[in-house]
Amino acid sequence: MANIKSQIKRNRQNAVREARNKSAKSELRTRVKAVRSAVASNEDATEALRTAQKEIDQAVSKGRVHPRTAARRKSRLAKAVNNQAR
Repeated sequence: MANIKSQIKRNRQNAVREARNKSAKSELRTRVKAVRSAVASNEDATEALRTAQKEIDQAVSKGRVHPRTAARRKSRLAKAVNNQAR
């Protein structure tokens, strides 16, 4: 444990941020999983795709996910939904 006052505060801040990031990433994975399960069960996945894309974009804007990773995930999800329509 740190003795320095500023480091003690930094540790508290890191714990709060870690919890916030963990929650946001978990929600992101849940939304992506909802799209994949909708595609797999031949349900209409367009609304699930829309919410997943929104969640991915928010994660990028907050710096939780790299922009290229987000673009790749959105592309693959959209491709899966579009192939389902055929």
